[in-house]
Amino acid sequence: MTAESFVASPAGQHRAPEGALSVPAPGGLPGGRGPAAGRGPRRRRPDARLSLWFSDGVAVLAGALTLPAAHRDPLVLAVLAAGVLALNRWAGLYDTSLVRGALDDVPAVCGRIAVGWAVVAALSPRSLSPSALIAVVAVHGVTACAGRAVVQGLRRRALRRRPCPALVVGPVATARQVAAALLRRPDCGVRPVGLVADGPDERGDAAGEPGLPVCASALEARRAVVRDGVGAVLVVGAATRVEQAALLRALAASGCALWELDADRGPYGLGGRTGHLAGFPRRPLRQEDGRRPGAGLKRLLDVLLSGALLVLTGPVLLGCALVLRVMDGPGVVFRQERIGRDGRPFTMLKLRTHRPASEHEAATRWSVANQQDMSRFCHFLRRTSLDELLQLWNVFRGDMSLVGPRPERPYFVERFSQAHPGYPARHRMRTGITGLAQINGLRGDTSIEDRARYDNAYIDDWSLWQDVCILLRTAAQFVRPTGS
Repeated sequence: MTAESFVASPAGQHRAPEGALSVPAPGGLPGGRGPAAGRGPRRRRPDARLSLWFSDGVAVLAGALTLPAAHRDPLVLAVLAAGVLALNRWAGLYDTSLVRGALDDVPAVCGRIAVGWAVVAALSPRSLSPSALIAVVAVHGVTACAGRAVVQGLRRRALRRRPCPALVVGPVATARQVAAALLRRPDCGVRPVGLVADGPDERGDAAGEPGLPVCASALEARRAVVRDGVGAVLVVGAATRVEQAALLRALAASGCALWELDADRGPYGLGGRTGHLAGFPRRPLRQEDGRRPGAGLKRLLDVLLSGALLVLTGPVLLGCALVLRVMDGPGVVFRQERIGRDGRPFTMLKLRTHRPASEHEAATRWSVANQQDMSRFCHFLRRTSLDELLQLWNVFRGDMSLVGPRPERPYFVERFSQAHPGYPARHRMRTGITGLAQINGLRGDTSIEDRARYDNAYIDDWSLWQDVCILLRTAAQFVRPTGS
């Protein structure tokens, strides 16, 4: 629900990526899933997820054995086990990308166990005394926490003996700083074995420096993956240039986990972070829209709602198109190239409310020329955002989503990527008709930097419920339109 008449905020001080980075989602640091087979001589570690699932299953059995014999209904206990394990999975308690401490998961694990047994007690045909319920929850909780402590302790010991080889990608000075910090903390489970410089100039400057080897090309980086059994790639600084994107995609495809480390700021500097590594806040460098939990439901919501709205608003669109055809002549549909997820271009559709002087103006002019010459009907379409309704077809096709960062033209994507460090990261998810930035008033002549910050916050904290809330707030704004 945005317009084409924006004013860019002043350029930032730091040079930002020149395009949207597109790499698959990381699979977690080794200690969970091992690297892809055939990449090197390193043996495959057992999947720690299975160990955590097994320990939680044993804990359910221990709790069940504490029950009086009259209450041991196999069906009820099977439902309890499935429910507790599902709640644990939903909370990320089987995420093996972090080696957690023995006490870290105690509140989350015990809370879900208590909820599960409370439901069993409420649904059980035979009443369970409070003392018996407390005993069952206590035994189940202690067994689950003890089992998890054993699994995580064994993982930490294995990683200390055989840490995960890693490449550090970024400006050489920053990459060396991060690598040195990791080497000073062998207990973090990651051992840097090489650097990948962010740009050809830095590769040349670092060639004669002592320390870890610097990969001078993508081929050398891939050879290091095979030679050293690299399982993790740590991206620091501004290492999100377009020329690095292909390399990072190749490394991720070979089984490496890709993580972004913030070497300059504290943990508050990374929204949606998933812990730290040797004190550096970290988060997955990419999280594919299609791989997020619930992303299938997001796409289903897009298809169902966009299809229904296309049917419901079809007469309105047809009426608007007829009026535009009578008033302004042929060509009522406006087609324009926009940049979508992963930097892929697509053709966005709108009802035409103005006619640019040329294709160049349409692609490179930020503000609409001669807005005062637009007819009153075109002003009405823009003020009510009715000209945007054709984008429902883009949503139905899969070019866009109902909720997501607003798409922009290639010319401005390049400009804003250079001026604002967070702008390229907006393309980690499908672009949308509306978004968190739009419902917070960032439409029209507002700051691009603020929009990028809101868009990235939306992606980092995405949930299906958040999409529903944004759609409801957008609908409320649609009732009292302020202009697109």
